[in-house]
Amino acid sequence: CRYYREVLPGEIVKISRYEVQTLDVVPRPEGDPSAFCIFEYVYFARPDSIFEGQMVYSVRKRCGQQLAIEAPVEADLVSTVPESATPAALGYAQKCGLPYVEVLCKNRYVGRTFIQPNMRLRQLGVAKKFGVLSDNFKGKRVVIIDDSIVRGNTISPIIKLLRESGAKEVHIRVASPPIKFPCYMGINIPTKEELIANRPEFHDLANYIGADSVVYLSVEGLVSSVQESIKARQESENNLKTQKSLAGKIGHCTACLTGEYPVELEW
Repeated sequence: CRYYREVLPGEIVKISRYEVQTLDVVPRPEGDPSAFCIFEYVYFARPDSIFEGQMVYSVRKRCGQQLAIEAPVEADLVSTVPESATPAALGYAQKCGLPYVEVLCKNRYVGRTFIQPNMRLRQLGVAKKFGVLSDNFKGKRVVIIDDSIVRGNTISPIIKLLRESGAKEVHIRVASPPIKFPCYMGINIPTKEELIANRPEFHDLANYIGADSVVYLSVEGLVSSVQESIKARQESENNLKTQKSLAGKIGHCTACLTGEYPVELEW
């Protein structure tokens, strides 16, 4: 197959052997921008996915570069919690001028711990999920880039593993803002209490998870990284009437980060 184009929000498309035809586009309320889930860029999507005319890999790399601007640190190398954070780690390393080195080896036969139904299963998943490449970081100061910290179950055992294997310092940089609010749009985060950002431990998170420091990407930094390419493309297409009408206003749902939901909630 080959990439043709994206289905627009609210669009009904008919695909036949002869053509791709738009049957209808359900309009949003007047003045409302679209509200594409920004967490697709952060974590859920495959890096080779294309959303809003841009590759997810490129967005994640820009997030890492922005994180390096916001949260530099004295260190010897940059690495990642594989694999969804790898593009961000490469962007961070590139911007900081530090070498990117693999320190963790992922067991490819363990599923995503984020979506396991209870904490016990998530912790067991983490225990089986990673091995260490200790020769790459013994005696060195390591910056670990993670794409997000949701419940805090994964990162703490990873830091412990790195320290036990010889890391001199372990600094955590997170390529997304703290997740503070539940998602009512289909993601399984049912309560605020499950989120580490809402628990008392968050106020001394570095000590709680065993890191030398922890810094998150700002909401503004994430949004600018996601929208940079979209804005540039829209500006270049403004003279093309049909493309301009398809572009619409830029909008992303940041409800899990800010509590500002794109629709009014009904209780």
